[in-house]
Amino acid sequence: MGLLTGEALWPLAVATAVFLLLVDLMHRRVHWAAHYPPGPRPLPGLGNLLHVDFQDMLHSVNQLRSRFGDVFSLQLAWTPVVVVNGLAAVREALVQHSEDTADRPPSPCSRDGASAHSPLPGVILARYGHAWREQRRFSVSTMRDFGLGKKSLEQWVTEEAACLCAAFEDQAGLPFSPNALLNRAVSNVISSLIYGRRFEYEDPRFLKLMDQMEEGLKEESGILRQVLESVPVLLRIPGLAAKVFKGQRAFMALLDELLAEHKMTRDPAQPPRDLTDAFLDEVEKAKEDPRSSFNSENLRMVVADLFSAGMVTTSTTLAWALLLMILHPDVQHRVQKEIDETVGQARRPEMADQARMPFTTAVVHEVQRFGDIVPLGVPHMTSRDIELRGFLIPKGTTLITNLSSVLKDETAWKEPLRFHPEHFLDAQGRFVKQAAFLPFSAGRRSCLGEPLARMELFLFFTCLLQRFSFSVPAGQPRPSDHGTYGLLVAPPPYQLCAVPR
Repeated sequence: MGLLTGEALWPLAVATAVFLLLVDLMHRRVHWAAHYPPGPRPLPGLGNLLHVDFQDMLHSVNQLRSRFGDVFSLQLAWTPVVVVNGLAAVREALVQHSEDTADRPPSPCSRDGASAHSPLPGVILARYGHAWREQRRFSVSTMRDFGLGKKSLEQWVTEEAACLCAAFEDQAGLPFSPNALLNRAVSNVISSLIYGRRFEYEDPRFLKLMDQMEEGLKEESGILRQVLESVPVLLRIPGLAAKVFKGQRAFMALLDELLAEHKMTRDPAQPPRDLTDAFLDEVEKAKEDPRSSFNSENLRMVVADLFSAGMVTTSTTLAWALLLMILHPDVQHRVQKEIDETVGQARRPEMADQARMPFTTAVVHEVQRFGDIVPLGVPHMTSRDIELRGFLIPKGTTLITNLSSVLKDETAWKEPLRFHPEHFLDAQGRFVKQAAFLPFSAGRRSCLGEPLARMELFLFFTCLLQRFSFSVPAGQPRPSDHGTYGLLVAPPPYQLCAVPR
């Protein structure tokens, strides 16, 4: 009976193998098209998954670039990918073809990590179309209405910077790692924008939110997530998504709890207190519009996008800034001299001071360039066939833009691998913008939080250096300035001493 069963299954196994081979060939047919970018030869079924180190994707990309040039292709399982390197190619892809490369590839892991359902995915990973345009427009206009470039949001940041300085002072000049305090300070700015409130740094629920966010980020950068993105059929395995994305789901549950509390205190007759109230006002207006993306599911995703992306990028950049100050005390002293001459010690720094502080502004920009925290950006996808640097890129191809290749381009920067604030200064010491400065990406999908991030970086950095001198703790080895690659490039673990000036 067992033999008969085996004989009966043999034709089925052969048919399945032939089917999978045909599917694989169908997905790889693009490689045979004329003028398709070169790349390593894909393996059946796996594509180029074995050619890429997902623990250090940037290193893999740079190695392949040296072999295949500024525009090359990969096949990640059945997903066609084109990697774009260098300023000219990246600008051509994101600016000249901005409309055609503004889409995002499907991200089944983000959907499963956020909810058991399939909500509209906010503003970062949303597909390009009506819903994204509506949410992008709302987010940008609401941040502007609540004081982006005006006094109210700047006040939130400067007041939070004062709280951060108080927390640094509590360390009494002893060695400590600044990362957790930076995370809490930046998260409070986002919380002020979203919920109209801040948390005390030791609030148990706030600490839990920080922990769940950190756990979710580890899940985002894990190799298992990369495999599931490439082979999403595996997500159908019962219970797998809940196990793999445990941290992300716990983070979303906490945000849902905060949203529910916030809704209970809302008075629709009063002007909106914050972004959440403004969103709920739009939900009311859009009740009769079936095309509207203003609904409760999308509110939670927009909040999650702003909270997670807005916190981690800015706090990581600030962690780089303090590391680079203890490694370059001469730069730290020059910044402090400029602060003393422009702001003094009697008042808090303001955004209006930035125009008179070229060296400090150059240092903040150079921290972003050198730190290079989002080296491969967020993936794009072509919405139609395009030509890029002479290659034909078909519709539906995922684009990875190597922003690191722009920020570290030897033809654009005098010393690309060295921390060198003079990259942003002319011979007279005036601040100069650089075309190759693209830490926020470019085109239609450039970071919508860029103005807020610029404000936070300048105000937090200048407030900290106004109040403290930072140094490597006595007896500790000098820390490295080589980042660790994960979802973001973070500085290596380090401690510092913050001595009041």
